[in-house]
Amino acid sequence: MFRRLGVYLTGDLTLPDAIRLAQYAELRGFEAVWQAEQVLGRDSLVTLGAFAAATTRIKLGCAVADPWTRNPAVLATALMTLDDLAPDRVLFGLGGWSDGEARRVGVDRRKPLLALREVTQAVRALLTGDWVTRSGEFVQLLNARLEMHPQRREPRRVPIYFGVTAAASMALAGEVADGVLMNYLVTPAYTRPALEEIRRGAQISGRSLDSIDRPQLIACAVSRDRDAALDSARRFVAGALQAQPTLMRANNVTRELLDEFTRVEAESGFEVAYRLISDDVVQSVAAAGSPAEVRAKVGDYLDAGATCPVLYPLCDDVRFMMDVFTDPFLA
Repeated sequence: MFRRLGVYLTGDLTLPDAIRLAQYAELRGFEAVWQAEQVLGRDSLVTLGAFAAATTRIKLGCAVADPWTRNPAVLATALMTLDDLAPDRVLFGLGGWSDGEARRVGVDRRKPLLALREVTQAVRALLTGDWVTRSGEFVQLLNARLEMHPQRREPRRVPIYFGVTAAASMALAGEVADGVLMNYLVTPAYTRPALEEIRRGAQISGRSLDSIDRPQLIACAVSRDRDAALDSARRFVAGALQAQPTLMRANNVTRELLDEFTRVEAESGFEVAYRLISDDVVQSVAAAGSPAEVRAKVGDYLDAGATCPVLYPLCDDVRFMMDVFTDPFLA
């Protein structure tokens, strides 16, 4: 089956349900559970604290915090605290909001590459437990040091992942991050050039591509009812046509489909427009359909160079999805 597996949970779940799914993922041998960070939604770091208290082995990923709204000392303090709850299990994701998200809360999303670089370097330095001084455009620290508990005064091993899509951000991740949480709703073919950007950045810092972890977020809709699974994925892809047309255009979605979808949605509503999206388009950017089909699609991402699938469940039965990837006999 699959050597490494992750699952991605959103704020659509109640917190008790999310905790139970994190426990089930641990029971089924999943390596990591990633919690979505949502603007004006659920805070990922607080949620991971709940997961940490309810699990013993599974890694806990933040997907993803932004580099503008939290001081790096505050971020490092939160990560140290999570690491006290779940030693060596915390994965810190860092990435930029969309322009629309930033505007809603009055955040100036400026110089994202510089912000990511400065915050990454500052958080990593603080987690060593050393005194840190930084004078940058986004980070100002003067003789700052985390106040670690006397029984655990030691460097904290918290890998930093970038949740980014743009080529320049991928290259920066290869240069300064420990990994990249690669985006969903992309084709496996889209992954290959992204890896070249990561490789280019890794070379700047004297590293190889193999030293950069590359988990792939994958939208996954699976059910014994194949048509129902495809319909769930179709609705999700349709939402992306509205919210992320540029990304969809770069991943097998034609300009003609985008224009037709926009016209029909304006005239007749979403319930009519989403049906314009074919099974082929859905299955090009998502693992959707029967258990055999979704396993094969996830394998395509691994063949393209991803190191660990992180499954974003689109169907209600998340436990069944986990079973599909851990029980080879489940059809």
